[in-house]
Amino acid sequence: MPETPPAPVILGNEPGSFPHGVLAERHPAIIAQVREALPWEPAQHRALDALLESCTEGVIEPLPADAPDRERWTGWGMDTYAGRSWFDVPWLWSESYFYRLLLQAVGYFGPGAWQGIDPFRPAKLAELDSPETDEELAALDDLAGLPAGEQARALLHGSLWGNRADLGFRLSATGGDTRAAAPGLVADDSEALWSLLPPSGGGTLCLVADNAGRELVPDLLLVAHLLAHGHAERAVLQVKPHPYYVSDATTADVVDAVRRLTGAGGAAAAHGRRLWDALAQGRLTVRAHPFFCAPLPYADMPGDLRAECAAATVTVVKGDLNYRRLVGDRWWPPVTPFAEVTAHFPGPVAALRTLKSDVVAGLDAETEAALTAAGDQRWRTSGTHALIQVRT
Repeated sequence: MPETPPAPVILGNEPGSFPHGVLAERHPAIIAQVREALPWEPAQHRALDALLESCTEGVIEPLPADAPDRERWTGWGMDTYAGRSWFDVPWLWSESYFYRLLLQAVGYFGPGAWQGIDPFRPAKLAELDSPETDEELAALDDLAGLPAGEQARALLHGSLWGNRADLGFRLSATGGDTRAAAPGLVADDSEALWSLLPPSGGGTLCLVADNAGRELVPDLLLVAHLLAHGHAERAVLQVKPHPYYVSDATTADVVDAVRRLTGAGGAAAAHGRRLWDALAQGRLTVRAHPFFCAPLPYADMPGDLRAECAAATVTVVKGDLNYRRLVGDRWWPPVTPFAEVTAHFPGPVAALRTLKSDVVAGLDAETEAALTAAGDQRWRTSGTHALIQVRT
C-alpha cells in the first residue's frame, strides 16, 4: 500500500478557525465552569486565575519539578513547546496540556485534601441523573422486543450518536439533519464491523471510550449486548486514567454509569446486571493506560498498549478526540483513504465518531462533493454528521 504523504498538522493560530476558537474562547469558559463547580479554596482560585492569564495572554510553562508525571510529559514534548504561544504548537498538544494544567490548578494530583477530586464530576452526574437519561433508559424496554440483530444495529447507532441519539433508537442510518443535502452519516462501514463481530464469534472487543454520562451509557449498553449474544467472548474498556477534556470517561464514571443502569429498572437494569456480572467474572475489564491522556497520535502508542490492541479481534475507538489521535490531527484531504491513515494501528480498528473538529479522512468523492455543495462547512465541527469507519 503506498504511503500517504503527511498533511499539515492542525494548529490554533488562525483567527476565526475552529481550533483558535477553542483555545481563545472555550478554554477560558471551561476555567469559569470549573471555578463554579466546587467550593475551591483561595489557593485554587489563584491558580485558576494564573492559568487563565497564561492560556489567553501568556506562553506554555513547564510542570513544576515535583509533578508526579513531569518525566512523562517531558517525553511527550513539554520541553520542546515550553515558552511558545499556546496557539503556535499542535492543537492536539495544546488542548491536552491545558487540561493537565487545569488539574494541577485545582490540586488533583496533590498532595492535599483535594487530591483526586474530579472538577468535572458535578456536570457529569447532573447529566447522568437527568430526566432525559430516564427517558432514554425507559425506551430500552421497547427495544428489547426486537430481534437481536436489529437490537445490535440500534445500539451501535446509539453509541455512535451518544447523547444526540434518542434511545428510542432510530434504526435509520441517516442520524443527523435529514434535511441536509448529504446524509448525516457520511461514511458507513458498519457491515465490515459486524463481519469482525459475528454472533457467537467469540474473541476480544477493545472499546476505547470517549465521554462519560449519557454518552458512556449507550457504549456500555452496546458492550453488554455484544457479550450477551456472543459477538465477543470478552471486552476491554479503555478509559482515561484521570479527568480529561471535561467529560471524558474515567473508571469512576464507568462505576457511576453501571450503577445508574442497575437502579433504573426494566431492560436497563438487566443490562446493568449483565455488565456488573461481566466485570465480576473477568469477561469485561476496565483499563486506564496513561497514554490515553497523552497529547500524541495513536501512531506513537507504547509497546504494551500496541500488544493489547494487536491481540483484540477489533479495537473500536469512540468519539472525536480518539478519531483525531487515530488518523493524526492533520489537514487530510477528506478523500484520503482511511486504511492508509490508520495503517500504523496494530490490528483491526473501527471508528465511531460524531464530527466535532476539522480533521476527517476516508470519505468518498461523491459524499465530499455533496457536503461541499451544501454550502455549510460547519459539517466538520457542528456534531450534525457522523461516521462509522473500519480498517480490517
